[in-house]
Amino acid sequence: MGEYILVIDEGTTSTRAIVFDRAFAQVALAQQDLTLTYPEDGWVQQDGEEIWERTLAVCREAIEAAGGVSMIAGIGITNQRETTLVWERATGKPIAPAIVWQDRRTARVCEAMKAEGHEAAVQAETGLLLDPYFSGTKIGWILDNVDGARARADAGELAFGTVESFLIWKLTGGHVHATDVTNASRTLLYGLGLGANGGWSTAMADLFKVPMGMLPEVKPNAADFGMSDEGLLGAALPILSAAGDQQSALVGQGCLAPGMAKITYGTGAFLVANTGAERPDSQHRLLGTVGYELPGGGAMALEGSIFNAGTVVKWLRDDLGLIDSAEETETVASGLKTNGGVYIVPAFTGLGAPHWNADVRGTISGLTRATTAAHMVRAGLESAAYQTLDLLEAFEADGAGIRELRVDGGMVANDWLMQFLADICDRPVLRPDYREMTALGAAALAAMQLGWLAPKDWQDRPVQGTRFEPKMAAAERKTLIKGWNDAMRGTLA
Repeated sequence: MGEYILVIDEGTTSTRAIVFDRAFAQVALAQQDLTLTYPEDGWVQQDGEEIWERTLAVCREAIEAAGGVSMIAGIGITNQRETTLVWERATGKPIAPAIVWQDRRTARVCEAMKAEGHEAAVQAETGLLLDPYFSGTKIGWILDNVDGARARADAGELAFGTVESFLIWKLTGGHVHATDVTNASRTLLYGLGLGANGGWSTAMADLFKVPMGMLPEVKPNAADFGMSDEGLLGAALPILSAAGDQQSALVGQGCLAPGMAKITYGTGAFLVANTGAERPDSQHRLLGTVGYELPGGGAMALEGSIFNAGTVVKWLRDDLGLIDSAEETETVASGLKTNGGVYIVPAFTGLGAPHWNADVRGTISGLTRATTAAHMVRAGLESAAYQTLDLLEAFEADGAGIRELRVDGGMVANDWLMQFLADICDRPVLRPDYREMTALGAAALAAMQLGWLAPKDWQDRPVQGTRFEPKMAAAERKTLIKGWNDAMRGTLA
C-alpha cells in the first residue's frame, strides 16, 4: 500500500488535486480553473463534463509529481456543495449544465412554496430553509425544463448527484452511485440526523417532485466509496472519504468537539459550528446540517452562509479593474486611515444567512466626491467582516456562542483583513500556516478510514499559525458597525 493520500478538492472556480503524506504534509498539487457561465440574471452554471475532465487531468498530474500511482494509498474527495447534476445512467453524461450553488433561478418556486406554508415543515425535516441555494428545487428545474427528463427520471434512466457523487460515479466507471451524509444534508431531501436517525425523506422527495430512484446511497464521510477504474489513474484506488467543502474544513481545522467553529473565506464564506450529537434547532435563520459522520459517531452543526466574499475581490479586479491582483488589496486598504463612509453590500446573487433574500441585489452607499478607488477596494474587503459579524450575532442568539474564529480559505492571506475581522467581530482570529483546510479535512477522513489516525489525535494535534487579537477602540467599532447596519437596511428596503 502507498504512503500518500490523493485529495480531489473540487471548488466553484477551480478543481485541484493535492497529495498528502502520512504526516499530512503537502507532497504535490495540481490545479485547473473551471468555467462559470451566467446565461441570465441570477443564473450560474457549469459544464459537468469539463468538471470531470479537468479533475481527472489534475489527478494524473499530481500523481505523477508525487512519484507515481504506487505511492497512493487511496482517494479523498471534497467539493462545492449544492451544485446539482443530473446525468444518464447509461452514458454518465449530464443532461443539462450543472446548476451551481449560487444560482437563483428557482427563487420564484421557493417563494411560492413559502406562501403555501411549506417552510416550517421543510425546516423541521431537513434543518434547512426554502431557498434556491439548495439542490432540491434545482433538480426539479432540470426535470421540468429538459425535454423528456421527468419521464426518463420516472423510468429510472437518470441519476442525481452533487459534485462528489458525480465524480465517484465517473471514477468508478458508473459502478457506484453514492454520496456522503454532509452533501446529502444540503439537498432539502434529507431527513436530518446522524446514522439511522437520518436518511432520504419520502415526504420531501414528494414535496419537491424528485423520484426517489434518482437519489444516491448515503454513506458516512469516512467509508468505502468503491474503487476507481484502473484505466483512469494507472491503478485501481480505493475512494476512502467524501465531504462537502465546509464540513471538510470543519474537520481540517480539528473542530471535533462541541462549541468549536471555523469560517472559510472562499467564493462565499461559511461559518460552521460543531453542536455535538444533538440536532440543532435554529430560531434565527441559521441552517442545521450534519457536521461529519464517522463509523464510530459524528456531530451535527449550525451553519451560516455568506454568498459573496472572494467574489467581491474578483469583481474589483476583473470587472471594475480597480486592482491588478488580489494581493494588492492589503496594501490599498492599509493605506487609508478610514473607509471614507463607503460601504458595499455584495448581494450579487442575493443574501444568505441570516437574511435569506434571493431577490435583493448589491448596493454601494456613502459615495462622495472624495471617494477613490481605494475606498471601494477597502469597502469590498470590509464587507466580509461585517457579514461575519451578522452571522456571529445570529449564532449567539441561537445559543451557540463562538469565542474565537478559526479561519481558512484564500482571503485569509490578507493580514489587514484578518486584523479588521478580529476588530469588528471583537474576537481572536486564528489563522493556520497551512491554509488548505478543505483538502486537509478530506485527507484526515481518508486516513481515519485507513486506520492511520484516530479522531481524538486529529483534534488534539498542534497547529502552527498566527493569532490576531482585537485592538480597535470600542467607539470606532460602534461607528463602523452602525454604518454597515444602515447600508444593509437600505439594501433590504
